[in-house]
Amino acid sequence: MSMEYVHAAILLHKAGKQINEDSINQVLTAAGITADPVRIKALVASLAEVNIDDALKQATVFAPAAAAPAPAQGAEAKPAAAPEDKKKKEEEEKKKEEAAIEGLGALFG
Repeated sequence: MSMEYVHAAILLHKAGKQINEDSINQVLTAAGITADPVRIKALVASLAEVNIDDALKQATVFAPAAAAPAPAQGAEAKPAAAPEDKKKKEEEEKKKEEAAIEGLGALFG
């Protein structure tokens, strides 16, 4: 299930609107996404037995890392991280994002 469909359902839920095929299609269309009726039908069917509030409370949310403060004036600048270190950090962040997405996706299907 694409995250866009899940996001549409969460948006409708937070707005207090009914989550049905037509409303999800309208949200996706408004966002410029060509909606797949089969995916929408599958999402609506899978959400029929889910308490979305409880599912959202149980979801693990990964907050973005806080920005590092600027060094104080007169403080020595640290050398830039090696390209391998940057690449390693980017891979770790990507894995965290993928894990978060999989966790949220599991809540709805």
